[in-house]
Amino acid sequence: THHFAPMCLNSLLYKTETDLEKMARILGHVAEAEAWKAKAQLRRQLVIRYMWDDEKGMFFDYNFEKKERSSYVYITTLFPLWAGVATDEQARKVVANLAKLEQPGGLAMSTQETGVQWDYPWGWAPTQLPAIEGLRRYGFNDDANRLSYKFLSTVAENFRRDGYIREKYNVVTRSSEANITAGYQANVIGFGWTNGVFLEFLHALPEKMVDQLAKEQLSAK
Repeated sequence: THHFAPMCLNSLLYKTETDLEKMARILGHVAEAEAWKAKAQLRRQLVIRYMWDDEKGMFFDYNFEKKERSSYVYITTLFPLWAGVATDEQARKVVANLAKLEQPGGLAMSTQETGVQWDYPWGWAPTQLPAIEGLRRYGFNDDANRLSYKFLSTVAENFRRDGYIREKYNVVTRSSEANITAGYQANVIGFGWTNGVFLEFLHALPEKMVDQLAKEQLSAK
């Protein structure tokens, strides 16, 4: 990974730079705001130049040693939508590829089953959130509602069954089973980011879908 400029990090940095520009303007620091704006604009240009694959319609990490884009399909292809890096046309092309990652329980991390917990078939709350918020930012609310509902119902179903909120979920089987061969094998209970994302998704859903989720859980008892 240390040979790659990652899509997730560059999206986060772009968001930080645009946020710092806004803060500087609020404080009346015009020169500082312009400096942050220039940094963000340059980063956006470089992300699109090096990380956007127009033929595949997705964003990919960039190997700066080999000077080539990765071809590894990953959930972070949606992060540029969350940060506002993508153009409207790029966003439409990314959304057209959602089926590559969409599973019964939400969005999988990738399309590759490697035994690593940050790959298929796992879904993690802190990557579901920017993905869904990115869809909403570009007006793809039906997709955002469908995908967030899948994740919400998976979390709720597992909580009803075993009484725990988990670190991550198998979004293919809609379970909390942890069949991991690389890295730690626990699926920790708690769990802060899952709790927080659950609430964010729930509050963003249309009321009729919230009612549907509640009825679904009640009928399963």
